Amino acid sequence: MNTSKLQSFATDARRQLMNAVRARLDAALVPNSDAQVDDPRAFAFLQREIEQAGGGVEGRRHVVERYAYRWFNRIIAFRYMDMHGFTGTPVVSPAGLTSTNGLPEVLAAAKRGEYDSRVFSLRVNDKAKERIEGLLSGSILADDPQGVAYGLLLQSECRFWNRNLPFVFENVGKEAGRVDELLMPADLLAEGSVLRNAVEVMTPEDCGVDDPSGNVEIIGWLYQYYISERKNEVMDGFKKNHKAGANEIPAATQLFTPDWIVRYLVQNTVGRLWMQSHPDSQLYKNWNYYIQPSEADSVGNEDILNIQAPEDLTVCDPACGSGHMLTYAFDLLYEIYEEEGYAPSDIPGLILKHNLYGMEIDERAASLAAFALTMKARSRSRRFFKKQVEPNIQCIAPITFKEDDVAELNDLYQVNLDSTVWNTYAKADVYGSLIQPPQELVDFAASAPESEDGIDTLFDPLLREHAEDVFTQTRYLARKYAAVVANPPYMGAKNMSGELKQFVQDHYEDGKADLFAAFIYRLFELVPKHGQLGFMTPYVWMFISSYEQMRQRIIRQEHISSLIQLEYSGFEGATVPICTFTLEKGCSSKKSAFVRLSDFVGAKQQGPRALEIIDAHNNEQSAHSDMRRYFFEVSQREFAQIPGSSIVYWLSKPMLEAFAKGQQLQTVASPRKGLDTGFNERFLRHWFEVSLNEESAFSIKPGAIWFPYNKGGEYRRWYGNKELVINWAHSGRSIKSMSVAATRKSTIRNESNQLQEGLTWSTVTSGDFSIRYSSAGALFDNGGCTLFSGKKDDLPVFASFLNSAVAMALLRALSPTLNFQPGVIGSIPIIDAIYGKADKESISNLIAVSKSDWDSFETSWDFRWFALLDPNQGAQVGDLLEEAVSHLREYWDRVSEEQRQREIRNNELVADVYDVRDDVPCDVPLERVSLKRNVAFAYPKDTPEVRNEKFAQDVVKELISYAVGCMFGRYSLDKPGLILASQGETLDDYHAQIPNPSFGPDADNVIPVTETDCFEDDIVTRFRRFLAVAFGKENLAANIAYIEQVLGKSIRKYFVNDFYNDHVRMYSNRPIYWQYSSQTSNKGSFKALVYLHRYTPKTTNVVLNYLRDYANKIADIADSLERSDRTADQKQAAKLCKAILECKDYEDQTLYPLATRNLEIDLDDGVLVNYLRMGKALRAIPAIERKRKEVSTWAWPVHPLKEQDKEVSNGKE
Repeated sequence: MNTSKLQSFATDARRQLMNAVRARLDAALVPNSDAQVDDPRAFAFLQREIEQAGGGVEGRRHVVERYAYRWFNRIIAFRYMDMHGFTGTPVVSPAGLTSTNGLPEVLAAAKRGEYDSRVFSLRVNDKAKERIEGLLSGSILADDPQGVAYGLLLQSECRFWNRNLPFVFENVGKEAGRVDELLMPADLLAEGSVLRNAVEVMTPEDCGVDDPSGNVEIIGWLYQYYISERKNEVMDGFKKNHKAGANEIPAATQLFTPDWIVRYLVQNTVGRLWMQSHPDSQLYKNWNYYIQPSEADSVGNEDILNIQAPEDLTVCDPACGSGHMLTYAFDLLYEIYEEEGYAPSDIPGLILKHNLYGMEIDERAASLAAFALTMKARSRSRRFFKKQVEPNIQCIAPITFKEDDVAELNDLYQVNLDSTVWNTYAKADVYGSLIQPPQELVDFAASAPESEDGIDTLFDPLLREHAEDVFTQTRYLARKYAAVVANPPYMGAKNMSGELKQFVQDHYEDGKADLFAAFIYRLFELVPKHGQLGFMTPYVWMFISSYEQMRQRIIRQEHISSLIQLEYSGFEGATVPICTFTLEKGCSSKKSAFVRLSDFVGAKQQGPRALEIIDAHNNEQSAHSDMRRYFFEVSQREFAQIPGSSIVYWLSKPMLEAFAKGQQLQTVASPRKGLDTGFNERFLRHWFEVSLNEESAFSIKPGAIWFPYNKGGEYRRWYGNKELVINWAHSGRSIKSMSVAATRKSTIRNESNQLQEGLTWSTVTSGDFSIRYSSAGALFDNGGCTLFSGKKDDLPVFASFLNSAVAMALLRALSPTLNFQPGVIGSIPIIDAIYGKADKESISNLIAVSKSDWDSFETSWDFRWFALLDPNQGAQVGDLLEEAVSHLREYWDRVSEEQRQREIRNNELVADVYDVRDDVPCDVPLERVSLKRNVAFAYPKDTPEVRNEKFAQDVVKELISYAVGCMFGRYSLDKPGLILASQGETLDDYHAQIPNPSFGPDADNVIPVTETDCFEDDIVTRFRRFLAVAFGKENLAANIAYIEQVLGKSIRKYFVNDFYNDHVRMYSNRPIYWQYSSQTSNKGSFKALVYLHRYTPKTTNVVLNYLRDYANKIADIADSLERSDRTADQKQAAKLCKAILECKDYEDQTLYPLATRNLEIDLDDGVLVNYLRMGKALRAIPAIERKRKEVSTWAWPVHPLKEQDKEVSNGKE
């Protein structure tokens, strides 16, 4: 099935139909319109409907949405029936069924004078035929006689099909049916219309014309795609803190269940119930997803729900959508009836009458579900329509009675029910199947007559009709079903409307975290003991604390028959990871069956792999026997001993026993959640943005402002991710006293632990858990939780354990959602024997190597030397640069392998303590050794050759960056660490540390970067000098050639086009070298770099002088070239003239106005604020520019972004 075409068709159809219905509605609402004159009752009904939906624009929008959808249902219903020959004369399809150019056959036939006698023998169609004939003969005039005639034909067909399909084709005896006709879309015959597109997209193959039971799955896909845009609107609303009420719930919670999951659920609920009572049946052999019970569980000594006859096998889907679960249940039940010897012509009617029940709050989906089931029945029985059997699909609709109505109803039925009982369904469009009707209503509905027999007909018939609807809904919601299968709605509490949230909290306290959990609790009440329930839900309920009470209820009181856990991204339709499972109501000693699909990435693999795993379990001779390792049989009682009762079915027995043998980590250590500043942009900085006043960065000292801050970060073990600092001046006074505005509230947690030595980790990850050592003096964030120990000597033991494969396996069991809160870490069992076994020296080496790797990059505050210039790692005396790079790679290849061996040994040591060497992978792929200079980790998907190329390229770029740092005096070839790194430092400060530098810094803190070589001290010239000093003059030419070969371009082109982009990337969009540029894009003719920490109010004046000098020099060059006869010289002269104009404009509009302001900056304000204050003088950085509007509202910076800064950015003085 081409679902992408179906999606395109359905979303386009919604837009077209809404526009067409809106046009009809607008025309109807014009005073004295034809609609008001021709059918005043229908028009009055339409007006009431608009008012009831909120009136005005909102009310009209609701009506347009509703009737457009109803017409969509009708068009696709007719197309499906045309394809299967059910309509006699095709209604929306041409005679050949597939041509998109031909007229619908019902119109072509009418033009030939042929009419379906069944359709036009109805009294309601008496006048239609005469009018159609007049329009087609020309005796009745119209702008589009053929289109009007077809509209009448279509209306006539709808009236006829009301007899068999009243849930799709409303009776025109009711006002809603007449409104359908009133708002019927025009231009259905036009090219590209919904009708013609339906003919093209709903192909014979997709409609299942060659399948005896058709393919009603197409109806479900069309339903999903039709409301997909509305769903996106609702989801976008959630991001803006909108809540879901009656109008949003259907779209927000709609999710089409994949066919393989439907089969699994129905086979293992409905099918299992039949097999339990009829063990000799051979039908299970046709059920590919049926999980056969193990021999120990199939002895038959347990109680079962006795299903004597097929009619006893009642199946309910309480949130049935378009009916996918029920339509497959129809097929399975048909097999059961057939095996029992029922007449094939009787079976469809029996199934619809006795077996299948659906409930739904969206009337449009309910209509499609009823239609899909009827199509199933008709496909199996040519005479089905004559039986007049309707599917048991109930729209759980809102029904409200006023006090006078209640009194009248009590009088009518001779009862004394209070208003709240009669109004049980007042909010049914919000609560749906979650409603539990009160017992007095249940008892009364059971005894109330199902027709008007014995009822006083003097009472208001509409009131009686509403009362009967109450009884009907109550009967659906109060009865027991042998099996319930559902893909219940998913919606977290934060997105629920206030009334829905309160209702769920009041009635389903332990399921209040999400609508699906509330549904699970509700559906427990819909089945008898030993009945079966089947669900598809997010799998978070298996693990996270919000659902612990529900897990305990299931473990203690119900039985997990089977469960399939999909891979994290295994379901395309949901933004959450999914599982599908079946439960038996009541306790059982049987083992539970589990299928784990976590190793199979992507939605397309889930069904086929599940099938292979189930086949491997069911069949000893299976061709997929190697898949048995993904099938688990476990007693669910085992989960009770796990902290939080997580459903960790895949853990081996020794791993499960660890929870009993060990004590929880939180009894011997303190995992803690950190603080939330409430305003990170104000209180956090990358360390390199602010001043460093001492050689050793960020030590604890009196008067300190900025302190190291652990905030999680990417996967990295042992040491690192130290990038941020926090303003903790005066013990965080500013953070603590910050305004308690709703969106700007700080939370200080565990302050007594702040600044202590510990082990930190990333709370939320997308992969493996990793722990890092953090020395004393750092604070920690909610995203970088930290573990502390009362005994300093125990920290290496905890690091050894937490970075082991055993800990990872335990953590994946406790939190497969990869959200590692302190409570999860604290729940891991730690065995006493580990204290004596941990290799503390090896752990010390693991941390030291990781620190050495982290500090080898200039983005570390403990950066000392560029690694390439360290003789222990890279260049040897006399080395060419290429040789130095090769030595550096070889050094880190060796160090990475040594680190890997240490990690393997650590895994083995911990696994032996837990006696699980065979249950966890102790090997460590080189790609998971988290050293930035480990090429396998840095470039995991590349070949060894490509890895080496990328390593060389990155090292060369680091060398260039380090060289620029030396040019500005941030670093020196003569002294390790940072030299000039504090605001206000000058060349005198530099020379005080390095009196006779081998390579000195730039005097005026401005380095030109231009395509035309105009300056003796531009960046390329300075870089060549740097290379000569660092690697020897004799090697300069060879080293330049090597660099240009690695970069794939000349050094000048790299500096002009790429260096600044790489710098911004390296410094996480907070650059410390700023590029003045005559264009805010990368195409400026004039560019110059300055070093932020040496910036003074006069810096822009210096840049301005360089700009003028540059403009004069290229003007002289242009003059010379213009005198040349060569075409190339003339083109270059024109290019330079354009650059001169650009520079002039840059000076007049931007640079000169900025220079006259002598703009001061304060490094503590951060790069974000300071960069924006420079306006259009600097190269635009999109990540910074996007924040301009927000930053302009901040009053806290020392130098806020002012209106005049915005003016500079707009090119004004």
